[in-house]
This record gives sequence, C-alpha cells and structure tokens, in this order.
Amino acid sequence: MNELTLFQAVELFVLDKEAAGYSRYTIRNYRNTFAKVRQFLRRDPPLAEMTHARWAAFMAWLQNEYISTPNGVAPRGTRQLSPKSVCNIHTDLSAFYTWAVKRGFAKKHILRELERPRFELPAIEPFTYNEIVQLLKACKLTRTWKNSTYQRQRATEKRDRAIILTLLSTGVLASELCCITIGNVNFSEHSIKVAGKGRGRDSKERIVYVGQRTIRALTHYLAPRLKKKKARDPLFCVGEEGSHRSFTRDVLRRLLKRIGERAGVDRVYPHRFRHTFAINYLRNGGDTLTLQALLGHESLDMVKRYAKIVAEDCAQVHHIADPVDNWKL
Repeated sequence: MNELTLFQAVELFVLDKEAAGYSRYTIRNYRNTFAKVRQFLRRDPPLAEMTHARWAAFMAWLQNEYISTPNGVAPRGTRQLSPKSVCNIHTDLSAFYTWAVKRGFAKKHILRELERPRFELPAIEPFTYNEIVQLLKACKLTRTWKNSTYQRQRATEKRDRAIILTLLSTGVLASELCCITIGNVNFSEHSIKVAGKGRGRDSKERIVYVGQRTIRALTHYLAPRLKKKKARDPLFCVGEEGSHRSFTRDVLRRLLKRIGERAGVDRVYPHRFRHTFAINYLRNGGDTLTLQALLGHESLDMVKRYAKIVAEDCAQVHHIADPVDNWKL
C-alpha cells in the first residue's frame, strides 16, 4: 500500500469534519489553512515526512514572508497576516494532528511541540449609547443625494432595526443570528433558541433572551408576513418581499458597515454588538456565570476580560464620586 500523503490525509480530515456536521465556516477555514500549506511546500509529501522542523519553517514563513490577498469585489491591496490569523492557522493544524493521531495516521502530535504564536488581544471597544441611537436612526432613511437634502424611507428599516436590537439584546454571534428561524423565537417567553458553533452532535444549542423593545421590533418586522411564514423560514431574510434567503456572515457584515457609514459611526461590525451586550450586562448588575452561559463560552476567560473593563469603570467612577473627597472631609 502506498504511503499516505499529507494532502490525502487532509482531504480525509475535512471529509470527516463535514460528516460530523461542522459549520461551513469551519470547513472553509480548514481549506484556506491547507491551501497556504500547499503554497509553502509546492508538493504533496508523505505525511510521515512532516517533521517539527518542517512545520516550524512553515509558521515562520507565514509570519515573515506570506502575503495575503483579501477576497471581495473591491480591491483592498495585499497585506501580511495578522498575528491572530497566524494563531488560528496553528489551531487548525493542531486540530488536524489531533484527528491524525486518533485515526492512526500520525505517530505523535507534532503541533503540540510547536509553540503557539503569540499575539496581543485587541482592545474591546463597545458602542456608546449615542452611537447605537445614530445607528438606529440610520436604519430609517437613505443617504442624501448629491447636492440635495432629499431622503426616502428605507424598505428594510424594520428588518435592520430588528437586527441591531437582536444583536445588542442577546450578544449572539453573526453566524448564530443568520441561522435563527422564526420557529426559534418564543414571543411569549421573550427567548430565542440559537444553535451555537457547530452542527449535529457538535452543536452547542442554548437559549438567549430579549427584552420587550426587541420583541416589539421583531413583531413589527414580521407582522405583515407572519401568516405566510413557516417555522423553518429564516428570521431575517435577504432580497425581495417573500424571499426566504437567509443572511450570511459576509452579507450581515456589509449591511452593518453601510448602516455605520450612513450614521457616521466607525467600526460597525457584528462582534462589536456582542462586546457591547456583555459589558453593559455586567454594568447593569448581571453576573459572570450567567453571562458565560448566555454567550455560549466554554470557559470564563473572555468573560473575565469583560469583567475587568467593568471593574476599571467602577474604579474611575469612585475616583470621581467618592463622598469623602467630594465633601472634603
């Protein structure tokens, strides 16, 4: 029997993950990672030939020589991978070796011997109250025409307002929002069932909750078409009236970016609503364990980052509001 090559093993790995119900985004990331490996190697060596030194050389090449060309219609130029992207590639390779060792295709988990690339965590910048107000206003009207003050009502105003409030009220991920169906929404209990990351046995299903104003926004958006809708139809649709095409992460990201441009608010993207939900949840009296469950995190690491920001807020407020200092006792 011929020796298994690296990319033969990769195809089996990806096929196994597809069969296990991993999300299309995860599968896409795996394929993108190994496309870079193929570009580096320029051949398909036996899997057994992939040593620690070979993988270390690949990781060094990624950080020092590889140039990324972003996808999309608009030209955005080339750039080096971010440290976070390099770290994600290391994670993908580690997942591959976990699978390969388990299946008996590799004798040892080489990636565990290769130090994970380090990167600085980006600063968390939640939206302010005024920025959210401006975004909601921008859902209503189109941009003004050149040399004119004319604006018209946007056909998707109710949908876009409902999207923003749902993201802000629940903290769900972009992919989770895109997969919500009408049947997932319990209007009487103000709750939404979200699938979480993965599909099938790996799906991390959970219940999130929304407030009265968000339920009202969802009702206003769905009311004209609710009798025609089915439980399995996507909650948020793209396209003409009656369309059942659900959002994708990229479409959602582009929509929010355009709303931000009309509102004059910078850096509008889905995950920033998640940060805003989490920080304000803690500021308003929520606890870390409940927040962890609502966000679907397996550990408290990310929640602790949010808690640290809130603690810094408290220190700053106390510095301003300390009664002893204010009364000059």
